[in-house]
Amino acid sequence: MPPTIRAAFDAELATARRSTDAVTAWRAAERAHILSQPWPCPHTVVHAVMLRRALRERDVVEAVGQVIRLAVAGPGSATGRYPEGNTGRARVPLTQPMPMPDDLAVLLSAAR
Repeated sequence: MPPTIRAAFDAELATARRSTDAVTAWRAAERAHILSQPWPCPHTVVHAVMLRRALRERDVVEAVGQVIRLAVAGPGSATGRYPEGNTGRARVPLTQPMPMPDDLAVLLSAAR
């Protein structure tokens, strides 16, 4: 992961982990997810953070979805088979590409 993306990823992940506001935490986790998709380890870490958040909120649907995503995140990234822009949430289809926020698109395109 290039340093500029790592810095943005780390900042979003820190917000996702520390925020007491669920909306803020999930938004940061989703942004960290988008940034992490090309890299197996960071991508898997984001899903673990999402799973912890879902368990904390007692969201069974989200927790089950994150367990499934934990199993496929690393291999999907390693093989380049991931839906760009997908937020990583359980209520979003696993393989559905989604529009990417402009600022994240700029960061990721500069890394390619």
